[in-house]
Amino acid sequence: MYRACIFDLDGTLTDTLESLTFSVNETMKEIGFPGITRDQCRKFVGNGAKVLIEKALEAGGDSGHVHFDEAFSVYKRIFDANCTYKVEPYKGMPAILDRMRQHGIQLGVLSNKPHRQAVHVVDEIFGRDMFDQVQGQREGVPRKPNPAALLSMARFFGVRPEETLYIGDSEVDAATGKAARMDTILVSWGFRSLEVLKDAAPDWIVDSPDQILEIAEKSQQEEVGNDTDEKWEES
Repeated sequence: MYRACIFDLDGTLTDTLESLTFSVNETMKEIGFPGITRDQCRKFVGNGAKVLIEKALEAGGDSGHVHFDEAFSVYKRIFDANCTYKVEPYKGMPAILDRMRQHGIQLGVLSNKPHRQAVHVVDEIFGRDMFDQVQGQREGVPRKPNPAALLSMARFFGVRPEETLYIGDSEVDAATGKAARMDTILVSWGFRSLEVLKDAAPDWIVDSPDQILEIAEKSQQEEVGNDTDEKWEES
């Protein structure tokens, strides 16, 4: 039975591609580099802000990341001011989150987005009371696919890995879930192609938020059935 569901943020709960592309391009413009396309940004995200800026610099010809310190400093300022720019929840997501809470499932967000901006986006889009814990990338905490933060969140909820369902949209998320020994869902509406998702071999690939809810609800129904069987055997 799943007692907690932990979600990735970008490409899973919220469509943040516009905010990311806009912030990267404003950064590149300020330091005198060419911008990137939405499709490039889609491929560059998933491993944190530092990797995103490194890849943007590489796309502009700075393969040695000579301008990284300058670019990252500018990006932090610009993205902090624009992290909710044109950000929207994916259709149907708020409703299934409400339903999960009604079932008593604890909800968390674990993102490679910088912590301050991750919290800002979640609070702005879903409100402060939807999730029980939100964690973005922080200094001293290994970023995904290292499972340390995911396992730490499960401990915070007081649940075992096998009682936790992890939901993301990329090969990074699949690797994180597997390393944490948690059942893992990848969503098809995020930032990766279906081919990439299949290669990542998650437990499920879903095409709508309703399918996430179905998986979570089925685990609860099976638990109730098991409890009934045990009581019957005892009698």
